[in-house]
Amino acid sequence: MEEHMENNYLASLKGQFLMAMPGLADPNFALTVTCVCEHTPEGAVGIIINQVHSFLSAKDIFDELKIKYKPETASIPIYLGGPVHMGEIFILHGPPFGWEGCVMITSTLALSNTRDILEAIAMGGGPESLIIALGCAGWGPYQLESEIRQNSWLTSPVSEDIIFDISVDVRWKEAVRKMGIDPDLLSDTAGNA
Repeated sequence: MEEHMENNYLASLKGQFLMAMPGLADPNFALTVTCVCEHTPEGAVGIIINQVHSFLSAKDIFDELKIKYKPETASIPIYLGGPVHMGEIFILHGPPFGWEGCVMITSTLALSNTRDILEAIAMGGGPESLIIALGCAGWGPYQLESEIRQNSWLTSPVSEDIIFDISVDVRWKEAVRKMGIDPDLLSDTAGNA
C-alpha cells in the first residue's frame, strides 16, 4: 500500500503555476492561476495570483496590525490567496530574501509571512515585486495529484512577469497562452480524452 501511494506522487510542482481548467467546479478556483509554493507527499500550498480583494487594501492590514506606513503604500492591493488560513497574511515576492520567515520557491521568488517584511513594505522598502495575500490554497496528501489526473489543472513553470507585471484580469489567459495553448479553445468539461 505504501509503495502504491509513493507511485501516486508526481514530481514536486513547487515553482509551478496551476491554471484552473474552465470546467473546474470549485468556485474558489474558477479561472485562477495559483503559484505552488511548496509540494511534498504531505500536500501542497500555493497562492492564487489573480483574485484581488474587492475592498481591502494594505492600509487595512497595516491599521489592523498597528504598523506605521507611508501614504503611498496604503493603496497596495490585497489578494485573495486562497480559501485556507484566510486570516493569515502571505507575501509572494522577489528579492531581497533575508526576511525572518522567507521560504524560497525558485532562485528568484519566495514566500514570506512575518512582520519584518510587512513593516518594510509599509515604509516603502522591502521587495520591489510583491503580492500581499490573505489566505492560501492547500491540498492534502495526493489531492493535487488526483486533481491533475482528472484534468482540473494545467501546469507550467512560474513566470514572474505574469505574477508582477501583467494586469490581474488577464493573468489566467496569459499563463495559458504562454504554454502555447489558445485559452478560448479550452473546453469547460473536465475528464480524460
